[in-house]
Amino acid sequence: MNGMSEQDQWLSAARAGIEWESDALRAVAQRLDSLVPVVELLLRHTGKVVATGIGKSGHVARQIAATLQSIGAPAAFLHPTEAGHGDIGVCQPGDVVVLVSKSGSTAELLNLIGPLRLLNVRLIGILGNLKSPLTREMDFVLDASVQREADPAGFMPTSSTMAALAMGHALAIALMQARGFTAADFHRYHPAGQLGQSLRHRVRDVMHPTGQVACVAATDSLKHVVMEMSLHPWGAACVVEGSRLAGLVTDGDIRRTLQKHDDLRTLTASQAMTESPTTVGPDVLIQEALRLMEDRPSQISVLPVVDPGSGAWVGLIRIHDIYHRDI
Repeated sequence: MNGMSEQDQWLSAARAGIEWESDALRAVAQRLDSLVPVVELLLRHTGKVVATGIGKSGHVARQIAATLQSIGAPAAFLHPTEAGHGDIGVCQPGDVVVLVSKSGSTAELLNLIGPLRLLNVRLIGILGNLKSPLTREMDFVLDASVQREADPAGFMPTSSTMAALAMGHALAIALMQARGFTAADFHRYHPAGQLGQSLRHRVRDVMHPTGQVACVAATDSLKHVVMEMSLHPWGAACVVEGSRLAGLVTDGDIRRTLQKHDDLRTLTASQAMTESPTTVGPDVLIQEALRLMEDRPSQISVLPVVDPGSGAWVGLIRIHDIYHRDI
């Protein structure tokens, strides 16, 4: 292939696959008008959402059900084959059923239509073929069709799986927006794990207070700064004037200063510090502190904590404290 090595051919196929999937997702984003009546239905709905599909579409349906559960919408996955052997009992009159299928002609799903109609459920199809038998049976159809699959031969469920999952996520996101879903609501359904903790706890719960943090004056020698940072090994020293933060000296600042200067004996904290560093308030949620550290071109691992009311420096928080401390 144009003199490419075998390894380069692998990477070329992989990149092309991602580009095909990206194109499929962009196309899905342009076909969301049909989402509005479905969101309106779910806003009025008081029962469950049951998602079903088979094969790769079944995995997508299971994920959609899990996502809806995570935003407080009662949801369950129904395997279409097991449904005919008693599992259809998960559906109750008035429920909403989401059927996921690329072809729209999946026999297992078509066989479910009659029994589901007897339960007076509403049917939503996330379908890859709008001219299919399933399309004609749906109350609402969300178009998850794709131009082609992403693998070189164009037959393995790749783009179609991504498109169907994206449509399910779009539905959940639109429903969150319609319900005014907040971080507090999210924590209610995610009380455990790092995500739940970051939406519950605040910076003051994990920060190191001033007495535990290296604190120096701008005129202090660089040697004194290093000694303070060794005594309080949190990766940074706060440069303070009175109760106010003047700057921050990190381990990285020390290394960069040493690279620039041959004679270190006359250097002071002011020559190594970052003036006006990024700070965070003590009552800010940990999730926001994480965003301040990570959502930037060059990530940082420490944040001085400053009281927004008084402007006083009150402590230091490290990314390590968020990810590894028992909170």
